[in-house]
Amino acid sequence: MSGQVTFDVYRGAEGETPVRKTVTRELRPNDVFLEMTHSGVCGTDLHFRHADITLGHEGVGIVKQVGPAVKDLKVGDVAGFGYIRQVCGNCMECLTGWDQYCSQAVAYGNADFDTGSFSHGAVLDARCVFKIPDEIDPADAAPLMCGGATVWTVLDQYGIKSTDRVGIMGIGGLGHIAIKMAAAMGCHVVVFSSSESKRQEALDFGAQEFHILRRGEKFEGKMEPIKHLLLCGNAQIDYDAVIPLMAPNSAIYPLAVDFNPSKIILFNLVMKGIRIQGSVVVSTTEMRKMLKFCALHKITPQIEKFPLNETGMTDAMARLVEGNVRYRAVLVAQN
Repeated sequence: MSGQVTFDVYRGAEGETPVRKTVTRELRPNDVFLEMTHSGVCGTDLHFRHADITLGHEGVGIVKQVGPAVKDLKVGDVAGFGYIRQVCGNCMECLTGWDQYCSQAVAYGNADFDTGSFSHGAVLDARCVFKIPDEIDPADAAPLMCGGATVWTVLDQYGIKSTDRVGIMGIGGLGHIAIKMAAAMGCHVVVFSSSESKRQEALDFGAQEFHILRRGEKFEGKMEPIKHLLLCGNAQIDYDAVIPLMAPNSAIYPLAVDFNPSKIILFNLVMKGIRIQGSVVVSTTEMRKMLKFCALHKITPQIEKFPLNETGMTDAMARLVEGNVRYRAVLVAQN
């Protein structure tokens, strides 16, 4: 089926409350129309909340229409989408399994401003829409589409082994999912947090060790060094405090977005062979692998639910700004 579909979206605005707008989109041969049931609220959404674009990039819904060229999805499927909306499929990045770096990618915030998960529908290229396994509740699936995908790529694509000591710094929306995934992979998970109040939760999520490390302080305890460290909390990192935690020939993965320079003494990296590895979201292949892995190991985020309307969006983003969400906010469509 093809043609036009009309639905409401919520766009960023000068104030704190998103603005509702009705849009009409053409359904192309490779497109699906997804009726939104759930949307995660991610830190990236805060960067765009005052921009005139449809907000949200952790969408889950029900497939209502499919274009004639769509093969892998059918009407009635529960499916989701994330940060990347479309890739070319022909460049070297696409052909080698790294299509999140496609130079022609349509991504959240850079194009197609009528598409987002803060909405009651979305028309999307089916190649970037993913069937949600029956074992995963749609509300739990929404935060996996970006938050879960972001940490999964690091854990699965950069040579991390089950025998490695994997550090997670920051137990928030990203960090708590990273703990669960790394533990399910068999890694020895070491958590660093500024808050003693999160110790028991970290251990319950699967951590083997928990250490206090506050901003501006050096780690004073005794600990075996870390082979891979995922920075999931504050985007401004004190690398002078982090590097002594690392093993020789190890890697640090900064996953929180920041637009300001980070101070680092390169000599300290050189002498221990430490690399700082950038990583962004997930490829289409890895997204499918992640969803299967989470279904198999029953990995779900810890969520708080808000209504999928202007009030719910405003409240969820305000809570996120304050740092008071445990641990991912999810917008839920009201019947």
